[in-house]
Amino acid sequence: MHKKDIIVVGASAGGVNALIEFVKFLPKNFDASIFVVLHLHPSTPSNLPAILSNLGTLKAVHPEDGDKIKTRQIYIAPPDHHLLVENDRVLVRKGPKENRFRPSVDVLFRSAAYNYGSRVIGIVLSGMLNDGTSGMWSVQQMGGICMVQDPAEALYDSMPSNVLNEVDVDYSIPVAQMGAVLQELIHENASNMQDITPEQMELMKMEVVIAANGNALELGILEKGNLTPFTCPECHGALIRLTEGTSVRFRCHTGHAFSASTLLAGVTESIEEQLWSTMRTFEEAIMLLEQIANTFKNTGKEDAAEEFFKKAEENRKRSKVLHKMVKTQELLSEDVVDRKEVAV
Repeated sequence: MHKKDIIVVGASAGGVNALIEFVKFLPKNFDASIFVVLHLHPSTPSNLPAILSNLGTLKAVHPEDGDKIKTRQIYIAPPDHHLLVENDRVLVRKGPKENRFRPSVDVLFRSAAYNYGSRVIGIVLSGMLNDGTSGMWSVQQMGGICMVQDPAEALYDSMPSNVLNEVDVDYSIPVAQMGAVLQELIHENASNMQDITPEQMELMKMEVVIAANGNALELGILEKGNLTPFTCPECHGALIRLTEGTSVRFRCHTGHAFSASTLLAGVTESIEEQLWSTMRTFEEAIMLLEQIANTFKNTGKEDAAEEFFKKAEENRKRSKVLHKMVKTQELLSEDVVDRKEVAV
């Protein structure tokens, strides 16, 4: 019988410190495989494998697509690539972003849950927003173990807190205690218990394939949820609404996926981008109107020049209104709103 030997870990802001603390307490004879997603800027080289290898007891690597999974090794998602597991191999793919990230914690957790079921132990560490919540729900539904860093200890508590709000977590503990708990868990037999419907199982399989670069539209993603009036902030595609327990998610026909909070963040960011673009257009119009006005003025056509200067001034007034709107436009998410309510 299989053991609980597939450990998936997700982190974002504050996650490097948490991961360093995590690996310090893992023994050399740790008979399991660990897979890590840490949110990084896509163009930033990652030294995380070297850092964790030097400070911990296990070797950490950026895997190549198709590498065979080994025990006593840590596999870290390379920047701008999803990390998945399938048929005892690691997949490193550039599928559509999820929660505006690639790599995504949800993608890793969901692929592990689908392929390894109750062998999986999911761990969410420090981070903002809620990447990891949907993936942890999949881990739980497939009979896996759910663990989060104690939010009171996390530098950024949103990711572990959101998991606690939506998933019946088995452990909420400080990172320093995780090694000892895991050492006991990995010697336990994995059960065959699942709490998932055939429809949810089919959707999970489809989303794993999409993350590995499958064509979402051809796979029939639009048939798996309710069509919404919203459009994808990444590609402006149509969004469907998906429900997991009490959580709501969205996915577009090209494959991008969002929690409600990350969709709100994406929409409000698009508003700011559009305001800047509109202001730029107004200022280009002002410069062109003044150039034409000066041409008329230099050729003695005072009436025409005055009319164009007048239009330039009208556009300048409108541009000032837009400039004020840009400066006051907020980038919103559930985290931002919650923190404002707490501050009040």
